Amino acid sequence: MCALKILPVEKIREADAYTIANEPIRSLDLMERAANACFKWISKKIPTSKQIRVICGMGNNGGDGLAIARMLCNAGYDVDVLIIRHSENASSDFSANFKLLGDITGLVITDIFETDPEIEIEEEDIVIDAILGSGLNKPVSGFLASVFEHINKSNAFVISIDLPSGLFADKPVDLRKHAIVKADYTLTFQMPKMALLMAENEIFTGRWKALDIGLNPDFIESCECNNLLVETTDCRNLYRPRAIFSHKGNYGHALLIAGSTGKLGAAVLASKACLRAGAGLLTTHVPGDGFLVMQTSVNEAMVSIDADDQHFTTLPILDIYNAIGIGPGLGMEAETQAAFKLLIQQTSVPLVIDADALNILGENKTWISFLPHGSILTPHPKEFERIAGPTSNHFDRLEMLRLFAMRFKLFVILKGAYSAIADPEGNIYFNPTGNPGMASGGSGDVLTGIILGLLASGYPARDACILGTWLHGKAGDIAAQKLSQDAMLPGDIVKYIGKAYKKIN
Repeated sequence: MCALKILPVEKIREADAYTIANEPIRSLDLMERAANACFKWISKKIPTSKQIRVICGMGNNGGDGLAIARMLCNAGYDVDVLIIRHSENASSDFSANFKLLGDITGLVITDIFETDPEIEIEEEDIVIDAILGSGLNKPVSGFLASVFEHINKSNAFVISIDLPSGLFADKPVDLRKHAIVKADYTLTFQMPKMALLMAENEIFTGRWKALDIGLNPDFIESCECNNLLVETTDCRNLYRPRAIFSHKGNYGHALLIAGSTGKLGAAVLASKACLRAGAGLLTTHVPGDGFLVMQTSVNEAMVSIDADDQHFTTLPILDIYNAIGIGPGLGMEAETQAAFKLLIQQTSVPLVIDADALNILGENKTWISFLPHGSILTPHPKEFERIAGPTSNHFDRLEMLRLFAMRFKLFVILKGAYSAIADPEGNIYFNPTGNPGMASGGSGDVLTGIILGLLASGYPARDACILGTWLHGKAGDIAAQKLSQDAMLPGDIVKYIGKAYKKIN
């Protein structure tokens, strides 16, 4: 699997230097290539009728901005360049690009010093933030902070180049103290930075796009990296087409333990998703009250009935199943917790653990050490906090996630935008599919069912996590496109799993 590496910013600097030395290409020409990638994106999105204000610092990010301004001006845009003179020194590539602006008719260039009045930005302007980019190593204050504040107060549409100025690429910021430009869109180079995947940074990064600028692929391939972004081609490579002479026995028998009185819908959603994902056979174990619900709602599933009418208390025979999932709508009764403990003690296959089963682990943390190695946990952030402990920011949470998966030899899918999939080797795979329309009760039950179905049908745990999370998000994206994010339901995600599969097979 060749997922897109998310390199720390110092490695990206090394990739720049390696490309310059080994392509070979001049640093100025590599900057031109990056600026041209931004220009092409901007010219497709922004009409020439818009006033564009390119605000540049004096380093290489500012050089990118000057080159973009030149290209936009030559393409017929009304462009003003504002250079924030926050230092006495400029980078050599900035200076070279500054000289190239001298012969362009109609381009207005203004130097902004600390003693000048506030820069003029109208709400209807397009602001291109090329002040600092990803080279920041300390919080911004003083003159630059006041410039950032003025940009943010303008309510103009802001496009940041590489990273919003003031935002660290690889470490958290103090949202109460740090001055940061709030971008509507971030155009980053070659690969995403970790900051773009952190929920608390959304207010600054907006939406983002990674633009290929041709950094040397051999150098990138040689870099060790344990943070990766899943791409469609990765899922295509993981996908296993069905053999012509295969039958239901080739795709496994899944057991799903789910549901309690009042929460049987979770069992239905997870069951439907499991079957849509490709399990050959599915038995869903539910309380007695759930028998008719399951038989009428999921005709393709077999039903195992618990001794109790309202919640899970007894285990079915386990040795006939290839994969076992537990948790959706399960409840937290004392008898349910005891039966879950017995499952952990008796099962010989890895488990898929979600929802109330995770909450039970949160109340009985010593049980985690006894989970079968290779089991898959699918918590949302609050559920993860219950089993692993609190953190102050998403960077710390990701490191806790990584260490948790390694310590217990588990796979953990931390759900959310860019769901993070941690494996026992210390890798984290970020999933790019999905949308806010999936933020409703039941979506997680669908994910549990998909992963259980993939496991039962023979996918290794890591592949089931990566492919299952991608399919779940892609089905949600298709549902949102058809129905809108506001009106879609978790059941619609199940409905479009087949169309998600069609995107890769």
